Amino acid sequence: MKADYTITADLNTRAAGLLMHISSLPSPYGLGDFGPEARRFADFLTEARQTYWQLLPLNPVERNSAYSPYSSTSSMALNTLFISPEELLTEGLLQQEDLTAKVPVSACADFETAAMIRGRLLKKAYENFLTGAGGALRDEYTAFCDREAYWLKDFSLYLCLKDRFNGKSWPDWPEPYRLRNRQVLEELELSRAAELDFIRWCQYLANKQWLDLKAYCNVRSLRLFGDMPFYVALDSADVWAHPSLFALSEDGTMLGVAGVPPDYFNSAGQLWGMPVFNWDAMEQQGYRWWIKRTERNMELFDLVRFDHFRAFSSYWEVPGGEETAINGRWLPGPGEKFFDMAYAALGRLPFVAEDLGDIDEAVYELRDRFNFPGMRVLQFAFGNDMDSSVHIPHNYTENSFVYTGTHDNNTSLGWYLSDIGTCERSNLEQYTGRLLTAARVPDELIKLAYSSRANGAIIPVQDVLCLNASARMNNPARPDGNWLWRLLPDQLHADHARKLAGCAEQCGR
Repeated sequence: MKADYTITADLNTRAAGLLMHISSLPSPYGLGDFGPEARRFADFLTEARQTYWQLLPLNPVERNSAYSPYSSTSSMALNTLFISPEELLTEGLLQQEDLTAKVPVSACADFETAAMIRGRLLKKAYENFLTGAGGALRDEYTAFCDREAYWLKDFSLYLCLKDRFNGKSWPDWPEPYRLRNRQVLEELELSRAAELDFIRWCQYLANKQWLDLKAYCNVRSLRLFGDMPFYVALDSADVWAHPSLFALSEDGTMLGVAGVPPDYFNSAGQLWGMPVFNWDAMEQQGYRWWIKRTERNMELFDLVRFDHFRAFSSYWEVPGGEETAINGRWLPGPGEKFFDMAYAALGRLPFVAEDLGDIDEAVYELRDRFNFPGMRVLQFAFGNDMDSSVHIPHNYTENSFVYTGTHDNNTSLGWYLSDIGTCERSNLEQYTGRLLTAARVPDELIKLAYSSRANGAIIPVQDVLCLNASARMNNPARPDGNWLWRLLPDQLHADHARKLAGCAEQCGR
């Protein structure tokens, strides 16, 4: 007899939330972080009668991957650029005079400046820690290292070696390090003990500050809604530490590359530059890496989005060396086997399935087999197939989350002004029963989302503010210039909170 995979009680409740990444928060240090502005945003959510704060992945980002949170050097580590200098002051690791290197808050994230400022402050804080500051944290730090050893040891070695070899990707390291020769790694642990300890300590601080923020939100009945990318970057601690779990040759060359096939929008498909998984090897190990990764996300978040959920059913593999995704093939994913083992190990899976894109019935069957809520996007709803579209509100099921748009979409105002034609505009007016001006479109889509049958309604902050395309977070067709939008101080205010709260009350959320 198969287990009964019921949805958690919270997911059966009508609720609303906002999509806002940490990097998009205001901060005088180049980038949003886990500090005072994050708590201020949590207070806004409470005032606005919101239940969810949805974020993008919190993993480390790099310039080489255009700072994409979906192409990280670790699936387990946190982005230390999100460590709050103000919180370091509160924890007794810095003095007020240390916090002088501030920059004007702008509407564009500055990853370079954020890295420079936090790098200096973290080294200062670590020196203070070693001389006795923040003494109450010492036992916590030791416990963190023990608890997270599964990934933390490899991650610290990986970052140390990246620095030693001038930022080169691990397949380009000398063979003893590329192939993880035990003796040379043991020697590295001795010769670079202080550097490795600093890396682990920074991860501890990021983890602590995040969980402190999570506790601040949870006590206010806010649920943090995370995002778990399906694939991981080739140049990552995960792939270096577990190469047999990926489709690689011995020298680190990708034999199978992840992507999606050609479609109406992209005649060459999308080639993501990440290795596909060796699912046979994963199964032989009882999916341990995936289960540990899932468990880690369950510790960090109250609810998590399974990005690219369709690949659990079947995935598009492109042979290594191809320049486009055209010559790929569909291969079976792990399907029910993985989720059965994950449930057996973890007891529950509070996840939402990102079931967007090229989806077939097998994907829906897998989603429904485990009662994962799916995603619906209003910007996809008003084409020629409006009556039958899964994205139009009259076709929603309760067990779903509706969005005006996701982080990959234009803002709703930008969408209306630039991305659609006469058909979609006419259908939108017919469906809402209103003659619409562009400025009214975001509000109308928010009302459609809130009044729909979907239990969850998530709105990007840009749509609450009725911002144009310049506030778009990510354009998948553009390789750079993404992930940069930021909220300005006081751009969200009490009038926005009252408006959202009134809509939530009216629609029973």
